[in-house]
Amino acid sequence: MSDVVISESREALIAAARAAMGNAYAPYSGFHVGAALLFDDGAIVTGANFENASYGLSLCAETVACASASQSGRRGGLLAVAVMGGMGGAVDAAISPCGRCRQVVNELAALGGTDPLVLCVGADETVEMRLSVLLPNAFGPKDLSHRAGSV
Repeated sequence: MSDVVISESREALIAAARAAMGNAYAPYSGFHVGAALLFDDGAIVTGANFENASYGLSLCAETVACASASQSGRRGGLLAVAVMGGMGGAVDAAISPCGRCRQVVNELAALGGTDPLVLCVGADETVEMRLSVLLPNAFGPKDLSHRAGSV
């Protein structure tokens, strides 16, 4: 069933990531990123990068999208993630989530026991792979099983 939802929502997911890119705040790098998360009920939640003058405090698009999903009560059912970016808001080569974002997406996915498809969207190609391929042997809630019930 989840592959059907992904297939039917693929273009909408990519369009949502592209639209989110338009909301990026990237005055320092000029690199705009948009991300969109697809859930099992067909809902799409988006995020855009938000830079900070103290560069290390900048927020990536995927992290913003995951926080937004959590804020709206979504803590399970993540099926797919689309991410795209480029200088000045122009989509160029396919990009993939950074290491921090892979870990944040993994946390959200683990809450629902899913292995979401990640669409790395570029101007001329889209690279698709499961999160488990991008982040093998991920650390997550399962590794804190000795604290079951506290997460």
